[in-house]
Amino acid sequence: MYEQIFKDLQTAYDRKAAERDQFGISEWKQHERLRFLSLLRKEGKYQLLDVGAGTGVHGKFFQDQGIDVICADLSYENARRCREKGLAASVMDFLNVGFDDETFDAIFAMNCLLHVPKGDLPRVLDSLRNKLVIGGLFYWGQYGGIEHEGSWPKDDYEPKRFFSLLPDDQIRTIGELYFEVISFNTIGLESEDEGNYQSLILRKIHSSG
Repeated sequence: MYEQIFKDLQTAYDRKAAERDQFGISEWKQHERLRFLSLLRKEGKYQLLDVGAGTGVHGKFFQDQGIDVICADLSYENARRCREKGLAASVMDFLNVGFDDETFDAIFAMNCLLHVPKGDLPRVLDSLRNKLVIGGLFYWGQYGGIEHEGSWPKDDYEPKRFFSLLPDDQIRTIGELYFEVISFNTIGLESEDEGNYQSLILRKIHSSG
């Protein structure tokens, strides 16, 4: 299931890369980035992996602020556009992040883990945690606040993307299984029936195993 989902996502995001590259960044997303950047600077963390990096809009922001950024995305076209912005970028999925363990001070993941099936989420979180040094920071943000697994009726991507959305209590509980929770916040969306945005800042406090 995981492999087929990510193959379809790769195709969908390749096809939409040019359009997505024109998107603006909403004010609340800018605030989220600044909040994480402030913590990175406070703790002297400068080696950042941007997973699900898209066309590199967040990675470029962090790089412009003096952070050493590597982008990872499953879309070939997204990775190409990251490189056009002067970012180091590789094509890889969450279970095949091709870097040595304990390489990064921090990981930034905004609206990408919501594509991971709930049953695969433990393996993905463990895989990402392995890439962090002890004490490393993990920003995990995604739409949720409701329980949903499958395609989204209003999605105009082709193939339609798979989404796994989690209630607030579930995502926090899952995060606590793998990390120390530094903060957990929710941000309301325009359409309340589609849930909210969940923002977690987490810390790796011990080695895996």
